[in-house]
Amino acid sequence: MTAGPSIVALREVSKSYPSGTIALNRLSLDVGAGELLSLLGPSGCGKSTLLRLIAGLAEPSAGRIEWMDPAASHRLGFVFQEPTLMPWARVADNIRLPLMLAGMSRAESDARVNEAIAHVGLEGFARAYPRELSGGMRMRVSIARALVTRPLVLLMDEPFAALDEITRFRLESDLAELQHRRGLTVIFVTHSIFESVYLGSRVVVLSPRPGRVAASRRIEGPTPRQEAFRTSAAYLEACREVSALLISATEHPLTLQGEGNDPPLPSRGRGSG
Repeated sequence: MTAGPSIVALREVSKSYPSGTIALNRLSLDVGAGELLSLLGPSGCGKSTLLRLIAGLAEPSAGRIEWMDPAASHRLGFVFQEPTLMPWARVADNIRLPLMLAGMSRAESDARVNEAIAHVGLEGFARAYPRELSGGMRMRVSIARALVTRPLVLLMDEPFAALDEITRFRLESDLAELQHRRGLTVIFVTHSIFESVYLGSRVVVLSPRPGRVAASRRIEGPTPRQEAFRTSAAYLEACREVSALLISATEHPLTLQGEGNDPPLPSRGRGSG
């Protein structure tokens, strides 16, 4: 999907902690409406901190976050690295939790819960307990819980990192289809080059801590993504290019690119893989 006008923009955002750790330093980034943006960077570069700031779970130490549509800032879904489900509650009630906390009655929420279950392919499992589900199915429940509020923006913090490769591939394709079908804006944090390229219409590479935008690369490919894309020449070349950008950002963290501009690639000999 082609991204529309910016839905949220970060302007010179910094985040430091009382311990003295500086997680982000003067980071600027625009996220387009309807975009599936992959945030890629080494561990500890501030990717998760960035999501928390966008979600309003923390405040920046400097800079500002601008929502072009103020209503969108209140229509967010967040999917964490772990499903964090209530083990004593059935699937439907785990998904219902945000609506219940908002004061919606069970009768009112039933249709929304069923809709979310259908979106993630969990029909027939509404009355199952989390212990009866595989890891991939539990993550589907977590995604459904984020979708049940009908968000405009979905924030995802390495949600597939702990899954086996086959399950991960399936969920990546399902997410791409869901994002395309619903026109969601998705900001997807990952440390996998291959995942970032497969999912993202754009990959933003962050520098090592303190995180800043080191590079931004558009990814051309079918929308929504399909499995055949993984073995295409375009995908493999994009992975090579993004790998080179990540290596460059890690080895030369002070040589940062302006956000939104595709920088010249490092020499071809350094980024294969």
